[in-house]
Amino acid sequence: MDTEALKKSLLKKFQEVTADRLQKIQLGVLDLEKENAEQAADDVARELHTMKGEARMLGLAAIGQLAHAAEDVLRAEREGKTATEVATDLLLRACDVLSDLIEDLPGAHTGTQGSEEMVKALAEASGHPAPPLGNKPQAAKPAPAAKPAPAAAPVSAAMASAESLSRATAAQSPAKASAPVVAPAQAKPEDEAPAAEKAAKPTVADRSIRVNVEILDSLGVLAGDLLVESARGRLRGLETAQLFERFSHLSDRFLKVGEEMTLSPEVRAHLEGIESDLHALRDDAFRFLRRNDDGMNTLHGNLAKMADTVAEARLVPLSTVFEAFPRAMRELARNQGKEVDLVIENSDMGVDRSMLSDVRDALVHLLRNAVDHGLETPDARTQLGKAPMGKVRIRVRADGDMLHIQVEDDGRGIDPERLKTVAVNRRLLTQPQAAAMSEREAMELIFRPGFSTREQVNEISGRGVGMDVVKRKVETLGGSVSVASRIGRGTTITLRLPQSLALMKVLLVRLGDDVYGIPAADVVAVTRVKPEDRMEVFGTLAVKHREKPIALVAMGPLLGVNGGNRMEKPPAVVVRHGEDNAALVVDGFVDEREVAVKPCGGDFLKGAPFIAGTAALEDGRVAVLCHVPDIMAEVRRMARPVTQQKSSNRLRVLLVDDSPIARATEGALVKALGHSVEEAQDGEEAYAKVQVNTYDLILTDVQMPKMDGFSLTRRLKTTPAVARIPVIILSSLASPEDKRRGLEAGADGYLVKGELGVEILAQTIERLT
Repeated sequence: MDTEALKKSLLKKFQEVTADRLQKIQLGVLDLEKENAEQAADDVARELHTMKGEARMLGLAAIGQLAHAAEDVLRAEREGKTATEVATDLLLRACDVLSDLIEDLPGAHTGTQGSEEMVKALAEASGHPAPPLGNKPQAAKPAPAAKPAPAAAPVSAAMASAESLSRATAAQSPAKASAPVVAPAQAKPEDEAPAAEKAAKPTVADRSIRVNVEILDSLGVLAGDLLVESARGRLRGLETAQLFERFSHLSDRFLKVGEEMTLSPEVRAHLEGIESDLHALRDDAFRFLRRNDDGMNTLHGNLAKMADTVAEARLVPLSTVFEAFPRAMRELARNQGKEVDLVIENSDMGVDRSMLSDVRDALVHLLRNAVDHGLETPDARTQLGKAPMGKVRIRVRADGDMLHIQVEDDGRGIDPERLKTVAVNRRLLTQPQAAAMSEREAMELIFRPGFSTREQVNEISGRGVGMDVVKRKVETLGGSVSVASRIGRGTTITLRLPQSLALMKVLLVRLGDDVYGIPAADVVAVTRVKPEDRMEVFGTLAVKHREKPIALVAMGPLLGVNGGNRMEKPPAVVVRHGEDNAALVVDGFVDEREVAVKPCGGDFLKGAPFIAGTAALEDGRVAVLCHVPDIMAEVRRMARPVTQQKSSNRLRVLLVDDSPIARATEGALVKALGHSVEEAQDGEEAYAKVQVNTYDLILTDVQMPKMDGFSLTRRLKTTPAVARIPVIILSSLASPEDKRRGLEAGADGYLVKGELGVEILAQTIERLT
C-alpha cells in the first residue's frame, strides 16, 4: 500500500474511533455533576488521554492541543480549582469543537479560529498556559520538499494506530483477490493460453478473503450453539436407549407370562409369531441405536472441529499490534533524552480479535511507563555500570488456553517504600495502612486509580491514568496482572489472558440446584476439605494446601446463593488469580467441558457481581460463569484484618521467634496495628538487642534454641534497666501449666498462637501500654 493510501486509511479509522470516544466523553462529563463523579472523571481522563496521543501521532495537532487543554480543566475541577458547573460547560463546548475538527481534517492539522479560542478558554479556566500546537511548522525553519518526520508524540498514539496499520495493510490483498479476472475485449487468441495458465495457478490472494468480523462473531456463537445442540442429541440418544431397554424388559416379561400360561395351540402359535416380531423389532431398535450413536459421535466431533476452526479464524497475530511499537518507543525515548532497544519475542502468537483492542491499550501503558518511569538516562546508566541504551523486552508464550505477555525493562526498578510514601502523601493510604503493607501489596499500589510517582504532570504521565487501565482491562477479559521488580535491576509486568473469549473450558460445579462454571485456566486443583487441614490465620478461616495456608471461602454465601455446605468434608475448588490462591467450597462437581460463552442478558444477571457470562448446557439448564478476579478481590477483602489502631502511639516492638514463618505472620499482624517491628531469632539475640536499643514492647515465643522464652522473660525482668518493658509470650503451648510458668517468669501477657487475632492482640497491647 502506498503512503497516501495508508494515511487515508489511518485517518478514516481515527475518525470512526474518535466519534465513539467523543460520545463516551460527553456522557462522562454530564456525570461530573452526579453522585458517581469520581468514576466519571477517571473515565473521561482516560478517553481524553488516548485521543490526544492518537491525534498527535497522526499529525492532527489541533485535536491533540485541545484534548490536552481539556485534560487540564478536568484536573483543575477534581482539585477544586475550577467549579464543576464551569468545567462541565467548557468540556461540553470542547466536545463540540472536537467533533467539528474530526469532520474537518485540514483544520485538525493546523487549527481553526474556533479551536484556538476554545483552547484559550480552557487554559484560562484551568490556570495552565495553553499547550503548544506541536505539529505546526515553524516559520524560521520551512519544511523541506520531502515529507517531514512527525513530531515526537506519546507512545500511546503509535500504539493505538498499530491495529489500523495492520488492517490497512491487510485490506489490499483481499480486495485484489475478490476482483474477477476478465480478459480485454481486444485480446489476441495467442494470449488466451498464457492467461488461462496464470489464472489456474493459485496465489496468496486466492487463498484468503476478507470476512467481516461480525460474521466471524456470529459463526463463533453459532458453532458454540451447535456444539451444545449435538451434546443434547447425544443425551437424547442415551434417553432413547434407556426407553428401548425398558421396552425390551417389558417384552421379556410378556413372553415369560405367555410361556407359563396354558393356551390352545392356535393361541400358542399366535404368541410365537408375536415373540418372533418382538425379537426382530428389538434387533432393529438396537441397530438403530448403534447407527445413531455413531452418527452423533461423528457429528459432535465435526462440530467440535468446526468450533475450534472458527475460534482459530478469530485469532489475530499479536504482530499486528507490535508493528508500530519500535518506532514509537524510539520517538518517545528520544523525546526524553533516553535510548531504548525494544526486543519482541513470539509476536506471531494469536489472540482473539475481540480482545485485540484491550490488549493493545494495556501494552500502550506498560511500554510508556517502561520508558518514562523505568529506564534511566544514558549518563545515569553509565554511572551505574549499565549500557547507555536501555532494553525493553516483550515476551509472549502460550500456557494451555492462556496467553502470557511479559513486559520487562532493565531500568531503575520499583522501590516499595517510595510507593508507600507517595500513597500516604497523596492521601490514598494512612500511615498505619502503609506500614502494615507487605512488599507485594506495596507493588500493587501502582494499579490504584489516581496513583502516580510523578510530582508534576507532563505529556506522558503524572495524571494517575495508566496502570489502573491495564489492570481493569485485563481483569475484564478474565485475566490477571502481576508485577516483579528489583531495585536497580528492572521491572517485569506479566499479563495472563485467555486466548479466546468465544469458547472456554470450564469446571462446572453445583451450588444447590444451580450449575456454575469456573474457567479451567484459573483452577489449580479440586479437593475435599478435611477437618484437620483447617486453621485460622488472623481470625480468617484457612485450609492447608500443598503445605501452605490459603483462604477458605464458602462459595454459596459469597454469591448469595445459599447458606453454605454442611458436609464434614465438603468439596472445594482451589483457584488462582495472580499470586493469590483460595479454596472455594461448593456443593458438588458436575463436569469439565468446553462451552460457548455468552454475555449476561436482561436485568437479572447484567451487572451482577462475580458473574462473567452464561453458557447453555445440553440438559437445557444455563450455567452461570464466574468472574474469578472479582471473587478473589472479595476474598482478599474478607481475609484482610481490621487495621484500626487502638493506641494513639506508634510502638517499637521486638518480636522474638526462631521460626521465619511465625515472625513473618506475627510481624504482619503487629504492623497492621500501626506499630514498627524488629526481629530476633532467639532469646540471646533478643537480650543483646535490648541492651543497645529502646523498645516499647517485646513479643516472644517459648520454644527456642540457646535461650527459651521463659528464660528470656526472667532475665529481662531481673535486669533493672529493661524490667519495665512489657513482655507478651506468644506460644502454641496452651495448657494451664504452661500459662502459669509464663506468668511466674514475669510475663505481662500470655497469648496462644492458635487463638491469636487482631482484636485480642490489640486489646492486650492497649492494656499493657
